Amino acid sequence: MTSQLPQTVRSDARDNRARILDAARAVFGQEGLSAPMREVARHAGVGPATLYRHFPTKQALIVESFAQQRHACRAAVHDALADPDPWHGFRSLVERICALHAHSRGFADAFMTAFPEAMDFAADREQTLRAVGELTRRAQRTGRLRPDFVVDDLVLMLMAHRGLQDMPHATRAAASRRFAAYVIEAFRAAPEPGAPTRVRGTARQDRPADRAHAHR
Repeated sequence: MTSQLPQTVRSDARDNRARILDAARAVFGQEGLSAPMREVARHAGVGPATLYRHFPTKQALIVESFAQQRHACRAAVHDALADPDPWHGFRSLVERICALHAHSRGFADAFMTAFPEAMDFAADREQTLRAVGELTRRAQRTGRLRPDFVVDDLVLMLMAHRGLQDMPHATRAAASRRFAAYVIEAFRAAPEPGAPTRVRGTARQDRPADRAHAHR
């Protein structure tokens, strides 16, 4: 009986920690980093003392909660740099970062603002921006990325992308994919072969008068 007690305590502690992390991902993901710790505890079904015993600070909870997203972000950077086609690598990095940010308001906030003293997120962001800088040079040499693109343009894009967080979660992912597609086209040096010519923001189509004039 006595020998089983420590194992039971450790099992309960592991279960509580897992519930807290699940709750934190849900609460921060939906409400952002401003959500209070007591809301995480309530969502996890534990008392505040239990939460603080596992995570003494909010910063520690945030860093641990988004460990999976941070790993996915680093993987996206690695894959983009390893892609033999720099333009394809650049495009995939934009798409994957947008998808990660759309999935969780909390991760987007932590990545963009570097939650106070959260050096882990600051390092992730700097790594991503360095990768974008290297990809920019490579893709511009191929002639497929516009020559005036700068890394700050990606930061502006992600700031605009955060506006999607106000959309319902069910439609946010699809909206994020459309947003990424439009941004990529804006970054492209030239339109794709066969793409419609756009005049004043609309696809150009011959008007009846133009066609009549052509047949004269």
